[in-house]
Amino acid sequence: MRMEILVVDGQGGRIGQQLVRAILARFPDAEIHAVGTNATATAALLKGGAAQGATGENALLVACRRAEVILGPLGILIADALLGEISPAMAAAVGQSRAKKILIPMNQCDIWVAGVSEGPVSRLLERAVDQLAQLLEDGSGCAPGV
Repeated sequence: MRMEILVVDGQGGRIGQQLVRAILARFPDAEIHAVGTNATATAALLKGGAAQGATGENALLVACRRAEVILGPLGILIADALLGEISPAMAAAVGQSRAKKILIPMNQCDIWVAGVSEGPVSRLLERAVDQLAQLLEDGSGCAPGV
Protein backbone atom coordinates (compact mmCIF):
# COMPACT_ATOMS: atom_id res chain seq x y z
CA MET A 1 0.00 0.00 0.00
CA ARG A 2 1.40 3.41 -0.97
CA MET A 3 0.94 6.26 1.47
CA GLU A 4 1.77 9.93 1.28
CA ILE A 5 4.68 10.09 3.77
CA LEU A 6 5.79 13.47 5.10
CA VAL A 7 8.93 13.98 7.16
CA VAL A 8 9.25 17.32 8.98
CA ASP A 9 12.30 18.70 10.74
CA GLY A 10 13.97 21.94 11.70
CA GLN A 11 17.27 23.34 12.90
CA GLY A 12 19.98 21.40 11.02
CA GLY A 13 17.62 18.66 9.84
CA ARG A 14 19.84 15.85 11.08
CA ILE A 15 17.09 13.84 12.81
CA GLY A 16 14.87 14.13 9.74
CA GLN A 17 17.71 13.17 7.43
CA GLN A 18 18.43 10.04 9.47
CA LEU A 19 14.71 9.26 9.53
CA VAL A 20 14.42 9.56 5.74
CA ARG A 21 17.44 7.28 5.30
CA ALA A 22 16.02 4.72 7.73
CA ILE A 23 12.67 4.68 5.96
CA LEU A 24 14.29 4.29 2.55
CA ALA A 25 16.56 1.52 3.84
CA ARG A 26 13.51 -0.48 4.83
CA PHE A 27 11.16 0.70 2.06
CA PRO A 28 13.33 1.55 -0.98
CA ASP A 29 10.29 2.37 -3.13
CA ALA A 30 8.81 4.85 -0.64
CA GLU A 31 8.29 8.35 -1.93
CA ILE A 32 9.00 10.70 0.92
CA HIS A 33 8.01 14.34 0.91
CA ALA A 34 9.90 16.62 3.25
CA VAL A 35 9.35 20.01 4.82
CA GLY A 36 12.08 21.81 6.68
CA THR A 37 11.43 24.78 8.90
CA ASN A 38 14.48 26.38 7.29
CA ALA A 39 16.56 25.90 4.15
CA THR A 40 19.31 24.00 5.97
CA ALA A 41 16.84 21.44 7.32
CA THR A 42 15.21 21.05 3.91
CA ALA A 43 18.61 20.49 2.26
CA ALA A 44 19.45 17.82 4.85
CA LEU A 45 16.13 16.04 4.24
CA LEU A 46 16.73 16.04 0.50
CA LYS A 47 20.29 14.82 1.01
CA GLY A 48 18.80 11.95 3.02
CA GLY A 49 16.81 10.91 -0.04
CA ALA A 50 13.45 12.67 0.17
CA ALA A 51 11.79 12.84 -3.26
CA GLN A 52 10.55 16.40 -2.80
CA GLY A 53 11.29 19.15 -0.34
CA ALA A 54 9.93 22.52 0.59
CA THR A 55 10.66 25.07 3.27
CA GLY A 56 8.67 27.09 5.74
CA GLU A 57 5.28 27.60 7.27
CA ASN A 58 3.06 27.63 4.19
CA ALA A 59 4.78 24.57 2.75
CA LEU A 60 4.05 22.71 5.99
CA LEU A 61 0.42 23.83 6.04
CA VAL A 62 -0.12 22.51 2.51
CA ALA A 63 1.84 19.29 3.08
CA CYS A 64 -0.11 18.46 6.25
CA ARG A 65 -3.37 18.57 4.28
CA ARG A 66 -2.05 15.99 1.81
CA ALA A 67 -0.09 13.67 4.10
CA GLU A 68 -1.35 10.32 5.30
CA VAL A 69 1.58 9.85 7.70
CA ILE A 70 3.68 12.59 9.30
CA LEU A 71 7.01 11.78 10.94
CA GLY A 72 9.38 14.05 12.82
CA PRO A 73 10.58 15.12 16.25
CA LEU A 74 7.93 15.63 18.92
CA GLY A 75 8.50 19.37 18.79
CA ILE A 76 6.66 19.71 15.47
CA LEU A 77 3.46 19.50 17.54
CA ILE A 78 4.44 22.27 19.95
CA ALA A 79 4.33 25.99 19.17
CA ASP A 80 7.70 27.71 19.61
CA ALA A 81 9.57 24.39 19.81
CA LEU A 82 12.82 23.67 17.94
CA LEU A 83 14.25 26.91 19.31
CA GLY A 84 11.25 28.89 18.03
CA GLU A 85 11.15 27.45 14.52
CA ILE A 86 7.68 25.92 14.97
CA SER A 87 5.07 28.66 14.73
CA PRO A 88 1.66 28.23 16.35
CA ALA A 89 0.17 27.75 12.87
CA MET A 90 2.67 25.00 12.07
CA ALA A 91 1.99 23.14 15.31
CA ALA A 92 -1.76 23.42 14.69
CA ALA A 93 -1.39 22.15 11.11
CA VAL A 94 0.46 19.05 12.27
CA GLY A 95 -1.86 18.46 15.22
CA GLN A 96 -5.06 18.96 13.24
CA SER A 97 -3.94 16.96 10.23
CA ARG A 98 -5.92 13.75 9.64
CA ALA A 99 -2.58 12.03 9.05
CA LYS A 100 -1.21 9.43 11.42
CA LYS A 101 1.66 10.97 13.38
CA ILE A 102 4.83 9.15 14.32
CA LEU A 103 6.90 11.37 16.56
CA ILE A 104 10.45 11.02 17.82
CA PRO A 105 10.47 11.88 21.56
CA MET A 106 13.56 14.03 21.75
CA ASN A 107 13.99 15.23 25.33
CA GLN A 108 15.34 18.63 24.35
CA CYS A 109 14.32 22.27 24.33
CA ASP A 110 12.60 22.03 27.73
CA ILE A 111 10.29 19.20 26.61
CA TRP A 112 10.55 15.89 28.43
CA VAL A 113 8.33 12.93 27.80
CA ALA A 114 7.69 10.95 30.98
CA GLY A 115 8.22 7.25 30.54
CA VAL A 116 10.61 7.60 27.61
CA SER A 117 13.97 6.22 28.59
CA GLU A 118 17.17 7.80 27.43
CA GLY A 119 18.82 5.91 24.64
CA PRO A 120 20.53 6.36 21.32
CA VAL A 121 18.68 8.33 18.67
CA SER A 122 19.18 5.39 16.32
CA ARG A 123 16.93 3.25 18.53
CA LEU A 124 14.21 5.93 18.53
CA LEU A 125 14.38 6.14 14.74
CA GLU A 126 14.21 2.35 14.47
CA ARG A 127 11.05 2.32 16.56
CA ALA A 128 9.53 5.06 14.40
CA VAL A 129 10.22 3.07 11.23
CA ASP A 130 8.74 -0.03 12.90
CA GLN A 131 5.58 1.96 13.57
CA LEU A 132 5.51 3.13 9.94
CA ALA A 133 5.91 -0.48 8.81
CA GLN A 134 2.87 -1.44 10.85
CA LEU A 135 0.87 1.33 9.19
CA LEU A 136 2.00 0.32 5.72
CA GLU A 137 1.31 -3.35 6.31
CA ASP A 138 -2.15 -3.21 7.78
CA GLY A 139 -3.18 0.40 8.21
CA SER A 140 -3.95 -0.10 11.91
CA GLY A 141 -1.74 2.70 13.15
CA CYS A 142 -0.71 0.81 16.27
CA ALA A 143 2.21 -1.56 16.52
CA PRO A 144 1.96 -4.39 19.04
CA GLY A 145 2.76 -3.21 22.52
CA VAL A 146 2.29 0.46 21.71
